[in-house]
Amino acid sequence: MSQTKKAYHRFGFVERMEHFFMLLSFTLLAITGLPQKYPDNALSRFVLVGLGGVENTRSVHHISAIVLIALSIFHIFYVAYKVLVLRRRLTMLPSFSDVRDFIQQVAYNLGLSKTRPAMDRYNFGEKIEYWAVVWGTVIMAITGYMLWNPIATTRVLPGEMIPAAKAAHGAEAVLAVLSILTWHFYHVHLKYFNRSMFTGKLSRHEMEEEHMGELQRIQAGQERPLPPPPTLWKRTRLFLPVAGLLAALFLIFTYRFFTVEQTAITTLPPRQVVDAYSPRAKPPLPTATPGAQLSGAALPRVLPLEAARIPPQIRSHPLDEARSDCQLCHQPYSMVAPAPLDHLDLENAGCTRCHTLSEEVAKP
Repeated sequence: MSQTKKAYHRFGFVERMEHFFMLLSFTLLAITGLPQKYPDNALSRFVLVGLGGVENTRSVHHISAIVLIALSIFHIFYVAYKVLVLRRRLTMLPSFSDVRDFIQQVAYNLGLSKTRPAMDRYNFGEKIEYWAVVWGTVIMAITGYMLWNPIATTRVLPGEMIPAAKAAHGAEAVLAVLSILTWHFYHVHLKYFNRSMFTGKLSRHEMEEEHMGELQRIQAGQERPLPPPPTLWKRTRLFLPVAGLLAALFLIFTYRFFTVEQTAITTLPPRQVVDAYSPRAKPPLPTATPGAQLSGAALPRVLPLEAARIPPQIRSHPLDEARSDCQLCHQPYSMVAPAPLDHLDLENAGCTRCHTLSEEVAKP
């Protein structure tokens, strides 16, 4: 294979899987989080409806957060394994050489320098993005915990911290999404399509462009080899029990994190709409009261039409000695069986002029 077509190992299987789950969880968090921050947006409403409502959207958001936190815990132990067992260098730590490389890169882009900086395994741009992810994950985890468990939070902190956490959580989410769509998308997909997170390898040209310092070290044979198998096994036996105990503590804490309370801030179910009673056919009007019974000085305000509409069950009310005082129950505004407002001036003696048990009035 010629030197120009030679590929250099960049990432192993574990790193590629970390990137895949990071991509998956971050994308789901963005898709389910931003519609909750901007619910009035048309695209947000489309996402919320497509996911089956805000409760389902929150569930997907929470599951994605669990995946992200679990991935962060795994990453901590994996970095510890590479440093303590494999004795790899902490190449992602910032250094003064990054400042020098940045200045030289700006000078090269402006035509003030003829050579590119010989950057190491991770250049200053990749370090900035990595530590931005670390910082953003910490902020999102803390504020997400506060929003997920507001009652437990306000037992320790003032209540004003909940809206503050909501503002910080949403602002950091917007910043993270914009960073991915601009910085990361440009440097990894537009500037040139970096396939190393899928293939695990980087071409010689890409190494010369972005990681010339590491390429020079590889060609000079200065890369630190893996420790001998006996040494590797001895270190692994010491590392695994300690890492396993700490991982168990992290998992217990994480489980407690997600189950500390049944939050009171939940979405109320939609109110049930019950149709009012509506008969299939309109009931017939009652038989009109004879005109002779509508006359008399005691009923000056009763019109024939109103008297004709007196329901049969009221007209057939039994009149006896115990119910001679009609106005005990049938005063206008009464809570029992109120009379019409045009009966305000009537007395008990006038009630029987329309409400009788006569054969003509009492029949249904």
